Amino acid sequence: MSLAFVVVFVIASFLGAEVIAKVPATLHTPLMSGSNAISGITILGAIVVAGAVEAPWAKWLGVAAVVLATINVVGGFLVTDRMLEMFKPRERPASAEPTSSGKAS
Repeated sequence: MSLAFVVVFVIASFLGAEVIAKVPATLHTPLMSGSNAISGITILGAIVVAGAVEAPWAKWLGVAAVVLATINVVGGFLVTDRMLEMFKPRERPASAEPTSSGKAS
């Protein structure tokens, strides 16, 4: 591994963290959905590659790629679902409704 690769990786990591930190919460959900779709494409690619190789170690590596990409997609959709739950209006309890006299019981 060359020094240039390490330097580019470190700079990209810091730059990526800064860009992601500036994303508002309202844009997080659409961005997560897009990245989940890209991860779905990764699953398809890993399946194709795992089926095309002959070496046993390469097949195991392909299976590991499929498993990890699947975990990434499922986790991403769970996070997206939780984010969408935050934007739903909360239901008020029925006991807090005022009585006929205008006062809560």
